[in-house]
Amino acid sequence: MDKENKPQKEQPNNPLHGVKLATIVETLHEHYGWDGLAAKININCFKNDPSIKSSLKFLRRTPWARDKVEALYIELIKR
Repeated sequence: MDKENKPQKEQPNNPLHGVKLATIVETLHEHYGWDGLAAKININCFKNDPSIKSSLKFLRRTPWARDKVEALYIELIKR
């Protein structure tokens, strides 16, 4: 078997590997709710008329906010 046919296990220590941003936002929303997310991470997409779709759009275009959301998700799953 060559390298191209082997399963991808290049990031075994990365808890975000293979997790979609939508899954992260949905999980955080289920656990904290929009008000809780806005309290934890001070960004408008969680404060003003929040939705999964608008939050994903903002987070995909804003690396610093995405980093904060991913860090909160990692904190949540490590509990």
